[in-house]
Amino acid sequence: MQVLFPDIRTYAEHLLKVDEIHTLYVEESGNPQGIPVLFVHGGPGAGCGKYDRRFFDPDRYRIVLFDQRGSGRSTPHAELENNTTAHLVADMEAIRKHLGIDKWLLFGGSWGSTLSLVYAETYPEKVLGMILRGIFLCREKDLYWFYQAGADRIFPDYWKDYCAAIPEEEHGDFIQAYYKRLTSANEIAKMSAAKAWSIWEGRCATLRPNPDVVHIFSDPHMALSLARIEAHYFVNNAFMEPDQIIKNADRLAGIPGIIIHGRYDMVCPLDNATELHDAWPDAQLHIIRDAGHSSHEPSIVDALVKATNEMVKMLGNEGDLHG
Repeated sequence: MQVLFPDIRTYAEHLLKVDEIHTLYVEESGNPQGIPVLFVHGGPGAGCGKYDRRFFDPDRYRIVLFDQRGSGRSTPHAELENNTTAHLVADMEAIRKHLGIDKWLLFGGSWGSTLSLVYAETYPEKVLGMILRGIFLCREKDLYWFYQAGADRIFPDYWKDYCAAIPEEEHGDFIQAYYKRLTSANEIAKMSAAKAWSIWEGRCATLRPNPDVVHIFSDPHMALSLARIEAHYFVNNAFMEPDQIIKNADRLAGIPGIIIHGRYDMVCPLDNATELHDAWPDAQLHIIRDAGHSSHEPSIVDALVKATNEMVKMLGNEGDLHG
């Protein structure tokens, strides 16, 4: 079984101002002459960290990580203004140009898969390939499953804590109720809602209970940006047209891909991956039989590291020519 590559340090860090409000944190590690790969984190609002560099062979990849608007080390923290899917796609393109990269590989999980797919459908000529985990098509039924009715039947004990943050009379629309609190001026109510929202997600993300994952999701800095930005996106249907990704999947033709999805993913059920694969035959689909949603699960790590190694072989020298 494959494990993560050893810890590596960055060789460059950038603060990229993308408008009058937002400044993005961008970092580079690995081999400056390697295959350029952009790590696209989840959430939206989760941010990224040194763990995320370790899916890639640092001798073969030029590893680019960035924190999306309002996330991680980007500023201002948890900011919702000028924060839409279109803004994030434009930011990715701005990063590519800023770093002088012609084409790159996209590596994204959960919301990171959503954003990678929308970027690839917008700029297919700039994408060498994609490695995507825990596919999230961001359809109405996907949001309803996890935040209103569906996953609650699998995790009724965890669901009670998620419900407890919202008065019973508002249980008919949890996303809207949470959004109301996460955008209020009441800082105590805002943080209480943020932690309840984020911990629900962390608890459901792994097949086997993983306190380390729950701890990451319960960190106040992470919880606030994750919950506020996710609720902001989800009340606005992720700023996408209904079933946008599948409807535009013809634009992915010719882009090689590897899709990795846990059989027991309760955050983004497996039909997200199978429907994407049906619409994007250039991608391989690997269903991981003993995993849920999280990139921290051993079998998901194994599959992702194998995928990054395989993509080196698939791309050959092409990636080196575009760095």
